[in-house]
Amino acid sequence: MPNADNWQGDVLRDLRGAAPQGGQSPGDATPGASPQGGPGLPVPSGGAPVRAGQTGPQGRHEPPAPAPHTPAAGPPRNTPDSLSVVDEALTGAIRKPRHGEPFASRAVHAVRRIVSSSAAREVAELTRTAERLQQPVTTGRQIAVTSIRGGAGKSTVAALLGTTYAHYRQDPVLLVEADPALGSLPLRLGSPSLRWTTGDVANIVEPQMSLLDVTGYLVQLPDNAWLLPGSQGQIGAMLDTRAYERVMVSLRRYFGVTVVDCETLPAEVARVALSASQARVLTTPATLEGVMSTYNVLEWMKGLPRHVIEGTVVVVTEQTPLAGIDLGKAADKLGSTGASVQVLPYDRHLAAGGAIRTELLARSTRRAATLLAADVFQLSQKRR
Repeated sequence: MPNADNWQGDVLRDLRGAAPQGGQSPGDATPGASPQGGPGLPVPSGGAPVRAGQTGPQGRHEPPAPAPHTPAAGPPRNTPDSLSVVDEALTGAIRKPRHGEPFASRAVHAVRRIVSSSAAREVAELTRTAERLQQPVTTGRQIAVTSIRGGAGKSTVAALLGTTYAHYRQDPVLLVEADPALGSLPLRLGSPSLRWTTGDVANIVEPQMSLLDVTGYLVQLPDNAWLLPGSQGQIGAMLDTRAYERVMVSLRRYFGVTVVDCETLPAEVARVALSASQARVLTTPATLEGVMSTYNVLEWMKGLPRHVIEGTVVVVTEQTPLAGIDLGKAADKLGSTGASVQVLPYDRHLAAGGAIRTELLARSTRRAATLLAADVFQLSQKRR
């Protein structure tokens, strides 16, 4: 296994030993009690904080943490209620999800794989891509995803990146929603309910917390991935740069890769996230307006330190079956700034909205998402 000799293996073993009993999600703990006895909150009845003997980054043995305490200052830490991501009144309005490509197209692909030699090439390409995605890291990599306008596929790309890393990597993967203005990342990831938000955790997280303490405030996703939502769907939720920095600095050591779904530019938190990340993804719709605006932003980024533009990937998202621009020429224009450019093809499943089910994605979408994740991860490895 590629990470067997790295700190992520110890982290993964800790997580496996922390599975909630009775199928209860950590985010559904009893109100008023801290999951796994987090500091500053009451310890659940019959339990005790699990902190002593945890293994930290790069194999360091963490000393036993002090007993839970209440900080001398700061706002009261009230346990928020757990709220459903989808309003119950709308659950009946959700239609059965469609496959990303028509049945006829899937049948043609299946026949071609049988009668041609392309299957061997696809396997070889997938193997090379998997090796790139599974490279070990000594410190957590942060990848920021943003755009300059809404509806550019920002949260969709962040969800695809996070689920791809979680599928291929052994270490825990964190998805952070730094877009508190009714962001859609939890919905895209299929999270049933939310409780703790980025702003809440900023007032709770402390350096001596163990991995088990931390994950108690997160939403557990498949394949050892975790989500920290930006809000509970309430207008007016705020997240300032100080809170964001506190959360990211504190959580970085627990996760091999962190994908941040940022606010649209030029929001202050988005600018901070871009500057603090080892790699950046800028999404734009495959429209003339989207490409022109994104090109102007890239020209501005050229005035920043060189590693910023070199560590940026522009993702042109096709949101209709036939784009209104020539994608090749658009990619050449955007790529002339020094940024990498990739295209996320139109996919019926993605276009319908709602939770992303990877088994329903079109073959071309899965391939594009995997290659994008590998390229972005490689860029993040170049910046320490």
